[in-house]
Amino acid sequence: MPIENNIQDGVDFFQMDTLYSAVALKVNCNLQLTLMASSLYRLLAAQIGNGYEHAKSRHLFRDFVNATAQITLTAGQVVVRFQKRAHNPLLLAAGFDKIDTPIPWLDGKHLRLILA
Repeated sequence: MPIENNIQDGVDFFQMDTLYSAVALKVNCNLQLTLMASSLYRLLAAQIGNGYEHAKSRHLFRDFVNATAQITLTAGQVVVRFQKRAHNPLLLAAGFDKIDTPIPWLDGKHLRLILA
């Protein structure tokens, strides 16, 4: 039952109305992508901690993902500068400002997050 509830929450949040499609491949692919996205939100919640471990996907989206940012591409990095928000201290405490990840499909440019 808890697994079905989590799948339903993911389906509702990610607006997956094609789960009722007659094509089995579409159903399996959509369900798989929904579960992967839900797992990534769980990972985000685990890294942030501070009571967010049991938050629903739409709550995490609203508080952390749905944010305005300025993206700057330089020769060696991709800089994402977020506006000042109430939840930024939680992201800072989780170490998101120290991310230094190369992005293979952008010629190995490094991702840098700046939280105002």
